[in-house]
Amino acid sequence: MHLKSDDITRLEVDYQTGEVPPPFSHVFKLKLSFGKNFVNTQFDIQYTGREDMTPEEITDEGFTLEDDYRFTGEIPNLWEQVFKKLYASSKWSNQKSLGEKGGIKLLAKDIHGKITRDIPLNQEEWYLCCQDYIQAIYEVSKKEAPLCLRFKEIGPEKGVFVELLFKFSIRKVEANINQQTGTLDWEEGRKLASLIFIPDYDYDTAREEEPKNEGTYLDCGDGYWHNFDSGIINIDPEFDAKAQIREEFRSLVKD
Repeated sequence: MHLKSDDITRLEVDYQTGEVPPPFSHVFKLKLSFGKNFVNTQFDIQYTGREDMTPEEITDEGFTLEDDYRFTGEIPNLWEQVFKKLYASSKWSNQKSLGEKGGIKLLAKDIHGKITRDIPLNQEEWYLCCQDYIQAIYEVSKKEAPLCLRFKEIGPEKGVFVELLFKFSIRKVEANINQQTGTLDWEEGRKLASLIFIPDYDYDTAREEEPKNEGTYLDCGDGYWHNFDSGIINIDPEFDAKAQIREEFRSLVKD
């Protein structure tokens, strides 16, 4: 018997990577309390299995030696309905434990004091929601700046410039499109952002200076401009991520 999502007052999310090797392997726990004008949040992430690795082996994979993190604080209340809606739409496994593959398991408590422990079948959906929430935590705690994507296309006649600022804490995308400011639908923006991380990027050819020569360029959030022709590499031969990214950005420009 699962709880009514509207009655939930507390939600705990436990995640473990399972068979993923270090330095990538980690566990995290989210404790969320609802019912106030904010989501009272405790977050703890710990990277595991790094004891036998050298500092260089860890940093060569893009990590630091200080990746473990704890947070206790308040996140905007709009996230309460995001989690409750996801809970209400979820289907559940009969498993009692996650097993070697890892994943997410939940504890929910309602206003009547009832507690359920469940493993959702829609693991990917829960994982992505939690990742967005963790970004909101990093944003609120000033651990990380909001994600900023920039796209620039310089042609012989006209150019395109798009800047998207993702504010995960309030699920809002601020858009600057050819000097016109506005907002982008959150889900539409999130879909575009997820495309950004599909291809590989050659940092040997990347530049910090904003490009001025004819071509198409992307800053995927770290301040480096990558040339679509020479600095962005499709990994999956079945999916042209570069073309999809270019088209998504172009489609934002209104003639």
